[in-house]
Formats: sequence, structure tokens, C-alpha cells
Amino acid sequence: MAVSELSTSTQDYVKCVWTLQEWSGGAVSVTALAERLGVRTSTASDGVKKLAEQGLVAHETYGGITLTDEGTAHALAMVRRHRLLESYLVQELGYSWDEVHDEAEILEHAVSDRLMAAIDARLGHPTRDPHGDPIPSSDGSAHLPHAVPLSHAEPGPAVIVRLSDSDPERLRRFAGAGLKPETKVHVGDDGTVEVADSVVALDPDDSASIWVTGSRD
Repeated sequence: MAVSELSTSTQDYVKCVWTLQEWSGGAVSVTALAERLGVRTSTASDGVKKLAEQGLVAHETYGGITLTDEGTAHALAMVRRHRLLESYLVQELGYSWDEVHDEAEILEHAVSDRLMAAIDARLGHPTRDPHGDPIPSSDGSAHLPHAVPLSHAEPGPAVIVRLSDSDPERLRRFAGAGLKPETKVHVGDDGTVEVADSVVALDPDDSASIWVTGSRD
């Protein structure tokens, strides 16, 4: 079954499960899924049951949700659509990076595989979206770069790899401070980063939203 044959709701659910575990690993809770989708926990629970019946997820009562091989393939197809669309909106239509998420959420359900292939070619086959998130390959391969949250980075030189796009206002602040993917920064040990000779103070939520090279581990 092609991902385009799934219902819009099913497409949203599998994509959301993937993105919730993409950078953290492990199973996803129903509560976290409900919060990300903006629905009641009971609604998310019913949705997960339907996914399990379709063979797209594995889920035990009171346990975490994990994608099956088929669920993972569909999720990566949707993630690819979403991130290619975000890239297209920024590079070709002049959107700013804090505007594209909601637009891509709508468009990803309507585009054809042929159109996505054309967009991919037009953009030169990008590997990362405007926020630094990896764009899965057309064969369904994911390419997660080695990176850690800023809160786990060693003090010293680092390079920003990815910034979470969950909060548009935060993205605007990051852009205003010069914090974008591929930006070289110096990580302080006091909740600050130095970029282009300016020191930027970050709160814990900010630090959790920026992923860089380097780790204390």
C-alpha cells in the first residue's frame, strides 16, 4: 500500500510517532502523541488502536508506541514530503523558516509522488530541511546526523546542526540572534552561546531546541 492510500489521520499519526522518537529514540507515549497532535489522550489512544489493527504500530496497554517496518516506511514517506515542501517554500517561494511548518502540514496530504520527485530535483536533492532536520531519501532511508542537545554539549566550539520547528516564535528569536543550521558557535558553561562575537542567553527550553556537534558523553 502506498502512503497516499492511507487516510489523512493515519498519515499524521505515523509521521508524528516517527518525529517524536527521531531525535530521542525509544518508544512514544500516548500522552506525548496526543500533545503533539493537539487531541485528547482518549482520541490518541483510539487512533493508536486503529494503527495497531492496520499493522502500522506495536503498542501494549500502558506501554510505549513503536512503528512496525510498514509503519516506519509510511512515516518516512510523509516526513520526506513534509521536509521537502518546507525546503521548497523557503527556497523557491520566499517563505521564512518559521512560516513553513503549518503550510507543509496541509500540502503534504495532497501532493503526488510525481510532484515530490519534481520538487526534489528542482531543489537539487537536498538532504536537510530549513531547520536542519534530515530529509529521508526516496528509498526510505533516514540520515540522522550525530548531534546532541545544546544542554549536553561540551563547552567550547560547536556547530549548530538542527533547531526544533515546534515553536515559530522561538525560531524567530533564534533567527534574530543568528542561530541557524551550519552556524559556528562557542558554547558557554552558563547557559549561553557566542555567535559572531555576540553572547546569547538561552533558557532551558531554548537549549533543548538546539542540537549541535559535541557531547559530554
